[in-house]
Amino acid sequence: MKRDFLRSETFDGTFPWKARYESINGFDMHYVDEGDGDAVVCLHGMPTWGYLYREFIKILSKDFRMIVPDHMGFGKSDVPQDKPYIMAQHVDNLTKLVLALGLTSITLVMQDWGGPIGFGFAVDHPDLVKRLVILNTSVGVMREGTRPWYHDFEQRGIYEQFFSNMKENLPRLLQGGLYHPERITPLLLRAYTAPFPSAEYCKGPIAFPRDIPIGMSHPSAAFMQGVRDKLDRLAKTPKILIWGMQDVVFSPAVIDRWHKFYPDAPVHEVADAGHFLQEDAPGEIIAAIRAFCNQS
Repeated sequence: MKRDFLRSETFDGTFPWKARYESINGFDMHYVDEGDGDAVVCLHGMPTWGYLYREFIKILSKDFRMIVPDHMGFGKSDVPQDKPYIMAQHVDNLTKLVLALGLTSITLVMQDWGGPIGFGFAVDHPDLVKRLVILNTSVGVMREGTRPWYHDFEQRGIYEQFFSNMKENLPRLLQGGLYHPERITPLLLRAYTAPFPSAEYCKGPIAFPRDIPIGMSHPSAAFMQGVRDKLDRLAKTPKILIWGMQDVVFSPAVIDRWHKFYPDAPVHEVADAGHFLQEDAPGEIIAAIRAFCNQS
């Protein structure tokens, strides 16, 4: 399914960049490509899209080539009905986009599902990655029996109903992930709900939570574990953790898990930011990324 109704949508000028598309695995993947210099590839997670990085594009494109894709089923990208919405597919999509664009010396900026997808690409192409910026994300298989954040929806039998109606329910997810919910405006809600006018467009949000591997019997567990097992390939790649300290999904305790792999990685703590730290504190994060890139 196409999202032609969004191709020229700028959301009152807050997302003014040309919509670019690459045919990837039989669907059109949308991305922004602005600026010159080293490539900075920004990856969103659930249930957002490239709009999450609009301030990053505006400011950092003065010095870098900003590449901001929308994952399959999200944002301005197509919603194929015949593809598996699983981690391996998203990693393959990203890999083919990066190779099609001929990107090298990449700074990867990754948040939420952008982390597993971005690392899935990076561990197999470390020669293309210059820096890693890790924002509130994790890579790994959860312990068998762990109750994920969407457990209540499953227990109440409303999972499909909830995630197939992002037009109504995405605002609840956004509010729960922000430390500053007062930043939510009618325009912000319109931008984030626009890709999901009906259930047919919600295949991405329906699939993402359930693709979090819990136990090694999960269909995506082997792939996720394979990525985790190869994280050492990026041990010498300059990296920084920028963390929203009020995140209820990836608490500050996750920082310690990252330090088991990358003990020397510096941490920039964003005190007044939650899961969607790009919305809570864009200026602080952009400044931290710029300083990191200038120093590494």
